[in-house]
Amino acid sequence: MYRTRSETPVLLARYDALLLDLDGTVYRGREVVPGAVEAVAAAREHGTGIRFVTNNASRSPETVAEHLNELGFHAALDEVSTSAQAGAAMLLDLVPQGSNVLVLGTDALAEQVRLRGFQPTDSGDHAQAVVQGLSQDLGWRELAEACVAIRNGAHWVACNVDATLPTERGLLPGNGALVAALKTATGVEPLVAGKPATPLLEQAAKSAGAQRPLVVGDRLDTDIAGAVNAGMDSLLVLTGVSTEAEARGLPEDRRPTYVAADLSVLHRLP
Repeated sequence: MYRTRSETPVLLARYDALLLDLDGTVYRGREVVPGAVEAVAAAREHGTGIRFVTNNASRSPETVAEHLNELGFHAALDEVSTSAQAGAAMLLDLVPQGSNVLVLGTDALAEQVRLRGFQPTDSGDHAQAVVQGLSQDLGWRELAEACVAIRNGAHWVACNVDATLPTERGLLPGNGALVAALKTATGVEPLVAGKPATPLLEQAAKSAGAQRPLVVGDRLDTDIAGAVNAGMDSLLVLTGVSTEAEARGLPEDRRPTYVAADLSVLHRLP
Protein backbone atom coordinates (compact mmCIF):
# COMPACT_ATOMS: atom_id res chain seq x y z
CA MET A 1 0.00 0.00 0.00
CA TYR A 2 1.33 3.41 -0.98
CA ARG A 3 -0.63 6.61 -0.58
CA THR A 4 0.00 10.29 -1.04
CA ARG A 5 -1.52 12.77 1.37
CA SER A 6 -4.60 13.32 -0.80
CA GLU A 7 -5.47 9.62 -0.43
CA THR A 8 -4.72 9.30 3.29
CA PRO A 9 -7.43 9.11 5.98
CA VAL A 10 -6.83 10.22 9.55
CA LEU A 11 -3.97 7.96 10.60
CA LEU A 12 -4.24 8.11 14.37
CA ALA A 13 -7.21 5.75 14.25
CA ARG A 14 -5.08 3.07 12.57
CA TYR A 15 -2.09 2.84 14.92
CA ASP A 16 -1.49 2.55 18.67
CA ALA A 17 1.93 4.23 18.73
CA LEU A 18 4.03 6.67 16.73
CA LEU A 19 7.76 6.02 16.52
CA LEU A 20 8.93 9.50 15.62
CA ASP A 21 12.32 10.40 14.20
CA LEU A 22 13.66 13.71 15.50
CA ASP A 23 15.83 15.94 13.32
CA GLY A 24 14.04 16.71 10.07
CA THR A 25 10.77 15.23 11.36
CA VAL A 26 9.76 17.05 14.55
CA TYR A 27 12.49 19.68 14.62
CA ARG A 28 15.40 21.06 12.65
CA GLY A 29 18.16 21.82 15.11
CA ARG A 30 16.59 24.32 17.49
CA GLU A 31 13.54 25.05 15.34
CA VAL A 32 10.26 23.16 15.46
CA VAL A 33 8.99 21.73 12.18
CA PRO A 34 5.69 23.58 11.56
CA GLY A 35 2.69 21.58 12.76
CA ALA A 36 4.77 19.02 14.66
CA VAL A 37 3.84 20.13 18.20
CA GLU A 38 0.15 20.14 17.30
CA ALA A 39 0.36 16.70 15.70
CA VAL A 40 2.06 15.16 18.74
CA ALA A 41 -0.49 16.82 21.05
CA ALA A 42 -3.33 15.39 18.93
CA ALA A 43 -1.78 11.92 19.16
CA ARG A 44 -1.60 12.18 22.95
CA GLU A 45 -5.23 13.32 23.10
CA HIS A 46 -6.21 10.36 20.96
CA GLY A 47 -4.42 7.99 23.36
CA THR A 48 -1.73 7.05 20.84
CA GLY A 49 1.63 6.12 22.36
CA ILE A 50 4.59 8.34 21.57
CA ARG A 51 8.22 7.40 21.24
CA PHE A 52 10.85 9.84 20.06
CA VAL A 53 13.36 7.56 18.33
CA THR A 54 16.83 8.76 17.46
CA ASN A 55 19.97 7.20 16.00
CA ASN A 56 22.00 9.79 17.93
CA ALA A 57 24.00 7.91 20.57
CA SER A 58 25.96 10.90 21.85
CA ARG A 59 23.19 12.52 23.91
CA SER A 60 21.52 11.12 27.00
CA PRO A 61 17.75 10.50 27.03
CA GLU A 62 17.50 13.29 29.60
CA THR A 63 19.19 15.75 27.24
CA VAL A 64 16.96 14.70 24.34
CA ALA A 65 13.81 15.06 26.47
CA GLU A 66 14.96 18.47 27.72
CA HIS A 67 15.46 19.69 24.16
CA LEU A 68 12.03 18.41 23.11
CA ASN A 69 10.41 20.10 26.09
CA GLU A 70 12.11 23.40 25.30
CA LEU A 71 10.43 23.17 21.90
CA GLY A 72 6.99 22.45 23.41
CA PHE A 73 6.59 18.68 22.97
CA HIS A 74 6.06 17.83 26.67
CA ALA A 75 8.17 14.69 26.32
CA ALA A 76 8.44 12.28 29.23
CA LEU A 77 11.80 10.63 29.78
CA ASP A 78 10.40 7.17 29.03
CA GLU A 79 9.17 8.43 25.66
CA VAL A 80 12.75 8.84 24.42
CA SER A 81 14.45 5.91 22.70
CA THR A 82 18.07 6.34 21.62
CA SER A 83 20.45 4.06 19.76
CA ALA A 84 22.73 4.18 22.82
CA GLN A 85 19.97 2.56 24.88
CA ALA A 86 19.34 0.00 22.14
CA GLY A 87 23.02 -0.78 21.69
CA ALA A 88 23.59 -1.24 25.43
CA ALA A 89 20.51 -3.47 25.67
CA MET A 90 21.84 -5.69 22.87
CA LEU A 91 24.83 -6.53 25.07
CA LEU A 92 22.50 -8.44 27.41
CA ASP A 93 22.19 -11.16 24.77
CA LEU A 94 25.92 -11.26 24.05
CA VAL A 95 27.92 -11.22 27.30
CA PRO A 96 27.19 -11.76 31.02
CA GLN A 97 26.34 -8.77 33.17
CA GLY A 98 29.43 -7.52 34.94
CA SER A 99 31.55 -7.99 31.81
CA ASN A 100 34.06 -5.36 30.76
CA VAL A 101 32.71 -3.41 27.79
CA LEU A 102 34.95 -1.10 25.81
CA VAL A 103 32.96 2.06 25.13
CA LEU A 104 33.75 4.17 22.08
CA GLY A 105 31.54 7.20 22.55
CA THR A 106 30.37 9.81 24.99
CA ASP A 107 29.69 9.61 28.72
CA ALA A 108 26.01 9.22 27.81
CA LEU A 109 26.76 5.91 26.07
CA ALA A 110 28.97 4.74 28.93
CA GLU A 111 26.13 5.46 31.35
CA GLN A 112 23.71 3.32 29.31
CA VAL A 113 26.24 0.48 29.40
CA ARG A 114 26.60 0.89 33.17
CA LEU A 115 22.83 0.93 33.67
CA ARG A 116 22.59 -2.50 32.00
CA GLY A 117 24.99 -3.95 34.57
CA PHE A 118 28.24 -3.87 32.61
CA GLN A 119 31.60 -2.33 33.47
CA PRO A 120 32.70 0.34 30.97
CA THR A 121 36.40 0.27 30.21
CA ASP A 122 38.80 2.12 27.92
CA SER A 123 41.14 -0.86 27.48
CA GLY A 124 40.77 -3.50 24.79
CA ASP A 125 42.90 -6.13 26.55
CA HIS A 126 40.17 -7.74 28.67
CA ALA A 127 37.02 -6.37 27.05
CA GLN A 128 34.39 -8.95 26.24
CA ALA A 129 32.42 -6.51 24.08
CA VAL A 130 32.80 -3.21 22.25
CA VAL A 131 29.96 -0.72 21.85
CA GLN A 132 30.53 2.18 19.47
CA GLY A 133 28.69 5.47 19.20
CA LEU A 134 29.76 8.84 17.88
CA SER A 135 32.04 11.04 19.92
CA GLN A 136 33.66 14.07 18.38
CA ASP A 137 36.68 13.44 20.61
CA LEU A 138 37.26 9.89 19.39
CA GLY A 139 40.76 9.33 18.03
CA TRP A 140 43.24 6.74 16.81
CA ARG A 141 44.14 5.44 20.27
CA GLU A 142 40.52 4.59 21.09
CA LEU A 143 40.04 2.90 17.73
CA ALA A 144 43.26 0.95 18.31
CA GLU A 145 41.97 -0.38 21.65
CA ALA A 146 38.76 -1.46 19.93
CA CYS A 147 40.77 -3.14 17.21
CA VAL A 148 42.66 -5.15 19.85
CA ALA A 149 39.41 -6.18 21.55
CA ILE A 150 37.64 -7.19 18.35
CA ARG A 151 40.61 -9.14 17.08
CA ASN A 152 40.68 -10.94 20.43
CA GLY A 153 37.07 -12.04 19.85
CA ALA A 154 35.06 -9.34 21.63
CA HIS A 155 31.49 -8.86 20.44
CA TRP A 156 31.04 -5.54 18.60
CA VAL A 157 27.88 -3.44 18.61
CA ALA A 158 27.58 -0.22 16.59
CA CYS A 159 24.85 2.11 17.84
CA ASN A 160 24.34 3.28 14.26
CA VAL A 161 26.14 3.34 10.93
CA ASP A 162 25.15 6.83 9.79
CA ALA A 163 27.92 7.81 7.39
CA THR A 164 27.52 11.55 7.94
CA LEU A 165 26.56 13.99 10.67
CA PRO A 166 24.57 17.08 9.61
CA THR A 167 26.00 20.30 11.08
CA GLU A 168 25.80 24.02 10.42
CA ARG A 169 29.03 23.57 8.41
CA GLY A 170 27.56 20.81 6.28
CA LEU A 171 27.88 17.04 6.42
CA LEU A 172 30.75 15.81 8.59
CA PRO A 173 31.90 12.24 9.41
CA GLY A 174 29.27 10.29 11.33
CA ASN A 175 29.56 7.16 13.43
CA GLY A 176 29.38 4.99 10.33
CA ALA A 177 32.57 6.54 8.99
CA LEU A 178 34.45 5.49 12.12
CA VAL A 179 32.76 2.10 12.14
CA ALA A 180 34.05 1.68 8.58
CA ALA A 181 37.60 2.33 9.79
CA LEU A 182 37.32 -0.51 12.31
CA LYS A 183 35.71 -2.79 9.73
CA THR A 184 38.68 -2.18 7.44
CA ALA A 185 41.16 -2.81 10.25
CA THR A 186 39.53 -5.97 11.60
CA GLY A 187 37.59 -7.52 8.72
CA VAL A 188 34.63 -7.87 11.11
CA GLU A 189 31.06 -6.65 10.65
CA PRO A 190 29.40 -5.20 13.77
CA LEU A 191 25.90 -5.83 15.02
CA VAL A 192 23.90 -2.62 14.53
CA ALA A 193 21.32 -1.16 16.91
CA GLY A 194 20.03 1.93 15.10
CA LYS A 195 17.96 2.42 11.98
CA PRO A 196 17.87 0.89 9.36
CA ALA A 197 18.62 -2.13 11.56
CA THR A 198 15.66 -3.21 13.67
CA PRO A 199 16.66 -3.32 17.38
CA LEU A 200 16.03 0.37 18.12
CA LEU A 201 12.59 0.37 16.51
CA GLU A 202 11.63 -2.97 18.05
CA GLN A 203 12.69 -1.86 21.52
CA ALA A 204 10.84 1.46 21.14
CA ALA A 205 7.65 -0.33 20.08
CA LYS A 206 7.97 -2.80 22.95
CA SER A 207 8.47 -0.02 25.50
CA ALA A 208 5.28 1.63 24.25
CA GLY A 209 3.36 -1.64 24.43
CA ALA A 210 2.52 -1.18 20.75
CA GLN A 211 0.97 -3.83 18.55
CA ARG A 212 0.43 -1.51 15.56
CA PRO A 213 3.21 1.10 15.53
CA LEU A 214 3.73 3.63 12.75
CA VAL A 215 7.31 4.69 12.04
CA VAL A 216 7.53 8.35 11.04
CA GLY A 217 10.63 9.95 9.55
CA ASP A 218 12.18 12.09 6.84
CA ARG A 219 14.87 9.71 5.56
CA LEU A 220 14.31 6.75 3.27
CA ASP A 221 17.69 5.18 4.04
CA THR A 222 17.24 5.03 7.82
CA ASP A 223 13.67 5.66 9.02
CA ILE A 224 11.74 4.06 6.18
CA ALA A 225 14.25 1.28 5.50
CA GLY A 226 14.24 0.49 9.22
CA ALA A 227 10.44 0.27 9.22
CA VAL A 228 10.49 -2.05 6.21
CA ASN A 229 13.12 -4.25 7.85
CA ALA A 230 11.07 -4.40 11.06
CA GLY A 231 7.83 -5.17 9.22
CA MET A 232 6.22 -1.92 10.39
CA ASP A 233 4.13 0.61 8.47
CA SER A 234 5.80 3.94 7.82
CA LEU A 235 5.10 7.57 7.00
CA LEU A 236 7.65 9.63 5.08
CA VAL A 237 7.30 13.34 5.82
CA LEU A 238 8.76 15.77 3.32
CA THR A 239 10.22 18.13 5.92
CA GLY A 240 13.78 16.87 5.86
CA VAL A 241 16.05 14.89 3.56
CA SER A 242 14.13 12.56 1.23
CA THR A 243 11.64 13.47 -1.51
CA GLU A 244 8.45 11.90 -2.79
CA ALA A 245 10.11 11.29 -6.16
CA GLU A 246 12.87 9.32 -4.44
CA ALA A 247 10.25 7.28 -2.59
CA ARG A 248 8.41 6.46 -5.81
CA GLY A 249 11.71 5.40 -7.35
CA LEU A 250 12.17 2.61 -4.83
CA PRO A 251 11.01 -0.96 -5.42
CA GLU A 252 7.42 -1.26 -4.23
CA ASP A 253 8.32 -3.42 -1.24
CA ARG A 254 10.83 -0.80 -0.01
CA ARG A 255 8.55 2.24 -0.24
CA PRO A 256 6.94 4.01 2.71
CA THR A 257 3.32 3.12 3.42
CA TYR A 258 2.40 6.81 3.30
CA VAL A 259 3.96 10.05 2.11
CA ALA A 260 2.84 13.45 3.39
CA ALA A 261 4.03 17.04 3.44
CA ASP A 262 4.33 17.07 7.24
CA LEU A 263 3.01 15.59 10.47
CA SER A 264 -0.37 17.32 10.22
CA VAL A 265 -1.54 14.37 8.10
CA LEU A 266 -1.69 12.33 11.28
CA HIS A 267 -4.80 14.07 12.55
CA ARG A 268 -6.32 16.07 9.69
CA LEU A 269 -8.60 14.92 6.95
CA PRO A 270 -7.25 15.75 3.45
